[in-house]
Amino acid sequence: MISRRKVIKSAAAAFAATPLLSMPFVARAQTAGRVVIVGGGFGGATAAKYIKRRNPDIAVTLVEASPRFYTCPFSNLYLGGLRDFDSIGHSFDELTDTYGVELITEWAEGVDGDAHTLTLASGETLGYDKLLLSPGIDMRWDGIEGYDEAAAELAPHAWKAGPQTELLRSQLEAMDDGGLFILSAPADPFRCPPGPYERVSLIANYFKESKPSSKILILDSKDAFSKQGLFQAGWQELYGDMIEWVSLSNDGRVIRVDAENLEVETEFGEIHRADVLNVIPPQKAGFIAEAAGVTNEGGWVPINPETFESQQVSDIYVVGDATIAAPMPKSGFSANAQGKVAASAIVAALTGEEAPAPSWANTCYSLIGPEYGISVAGVYRVENGEIISVEGSGGVSPAEADAEFRAAEARYAVGWYDAITQDIWGSQPA
Repeated sequence: MISRRKVIKSAAAAFAATPLLSMPFVARAQTAGRVVIVGGGFGGATAAKYIKRRNPDIAVTLVEASPRFYTCPFSNLYLGGLRDFDSIGHSFDELTDTYGVELITEWAEGVDGDAHTLTLASGETLGYDKLLLSPGIDMRWDGIEGYDEAAAELAPHAWKAGPQTELLRSQLEAMDDGGLFILSAPADPFRCPPGPYERVSLIANYFKESKPSSKILILDSKDAFSKQGLFQAGWQELYGDMIEWVSLSNDGRVIRVDAENLEVETEFGEIHRADVLNVIPPQKAGFIAEAAGVTNEGGWVPINPETFESQQVSDIYVVGDATIAAPMPKSGFSANAQGKVAASAIVAALTGEEAPAPSWANTCYSLIGPEYGISVAGVYRVENGEIISVEGSGGVSPAEADAEFRAAEARYAVGWYDAITQDIWGSQPA
């Protein structure tokens, strides 16, 4: 077992070694280039801010379809009734007013890598010297028979924070006590490996308080999941037999969805009927990555690990969930760290400087209950052209921790969220 102190010290060392997390302003005599960024989430908004912090004379345009960004991290607290929806929304005011980022609230539709242009839904084109994509994920609507965009309006995935999240919450509130909530979890890779299991934890907390006769069934396309032992021990301690997990080997993989009847069929022909059905389907990089020609046959984006520039199209950088950056997980923390690496690389490329050698840290907190937190941490660097985990740097919460330790980690989770959203989007109005 790696000690928590060692994990924290290793993570701190990685941050200290990466001159990206507190970039100084660097004065320039003239415009130093034009950067267009698509996606205002953890990766894209971070890159926009840190490019301007590094060199204010670089023109940065952020293209984001929504005027307010809602985070997947902490959306599970909303689903569990522990937060209101507005608390996970963040404006771009600091980026525009303090750092001079131009914000275009519109969909990006296409990319011409040869011409160095981005096309918007309006038909307008933006020229760029460097393009950074932080498109997140899209659903593979052909991944499960019967599950498409129309079905998602009856059996929401809620894997993009927004209307789907609000729909799932309203269904949970409307469900009668004694009902069955079914969550179908996808195979790897997908956004936020611990996310489905935190979700059922906080929904179980809501049921325990408001619908105590209700049950939760997880049908999983995997035989193991992130922080599994810690989650299952917490479920037993807090919720007894309310949550049942069915692994891939025990016929947990959903192959067909009947959204109108809230039914799913598993691989061996078992039919399960829910009162509320949450289907998290297989995923791929967000649409604009495919349109830009930077995805591979698996639907994800191969990148140069030193810079996060696409391996397939020059002058296009991709960060966050869309990328192939294992062993880094597809998490908000990872996207934030990757955005800083890409920002530094872009500034260096535009100004003829040498990009610093990158390293990253990631911590994923999960809440099993309001006062019961667990975490996993890791530090990463590049070796022989690949991202690797730094030996001895990672660790998980101890299995035998007491209630005080679990409560402290729950507080740390809130502190992490407040700190990272402040870092990316700045102070938000109350």
